[in-house]
Amino acid sequence: MLKNGFVSQTKMPKPKHSKVRTIANTTQTYAKIISDTPGRLRLRVAQRHRKLEQIQPLVNALQEHGNINQVRMNLDQGSITINHEGEDSWKNVMVTLKDLGIIFGDIVEVHTDAAIAVSNPVIDLNQRVKQATDGQLDIRVLFPFGLGCLAIRQLIIKGLQFDIIPWYVLAWYAFDSFIKLHGTNRLEPTSDS
Repeated sequence: MLKNGFVSQTKMPKPKHSKVRTIANTTQTYAKIISDTPGRLRLRVAQRHRKLEQIQPLVNALQEHGNINQVRMNLDQGSITINHEGEDSWKNVMVTLKDLGIIFGDIVEVHTDAAIAVSNPVIDLNQRVKQATDGQLDIRVLFPFGLGCLAIRQLIIKGLQFDIIPWYVLAWYAFDSFIKLHGTNRLEPTSDS
């Protein structure tokens, strides 16, 4: 049943070792594991694969799996949530997903030429800094550290006053940028355009 972009399907109990039927002409679908907790696995499907005619056969095939209790799909967000029987069934579910043509990895959404033009020089500079410091430092560490130093400077000079740029704002930027800058990869233009 489709409601607000969600498709929720609960299946009737099936034998524990039921075989999953194969999807004719299985196409490869790129996805990333967003959440993996005992008994629940959530995937994010790449933007170009978020079509009902491509995802629905996957959902239907997963419903036939003996270790899967429920499959929910949000087509707008590209999310597939799989409730399974726990840690023992996780390996079986992963094998089934791979058999159905799911390829796991970092999925890169479509980036504009402007985003690529800005991001790639920064990534190149980061590589040069990393090489110059023998891998000890990179921009993802130096930038938050610099903002942290500015925060301490503002705290020493201005105290706890609420001036133009308070120390706590710079401290927050130092923390936030450190968290956000870890895990960046070089962006490549997509061939879909």
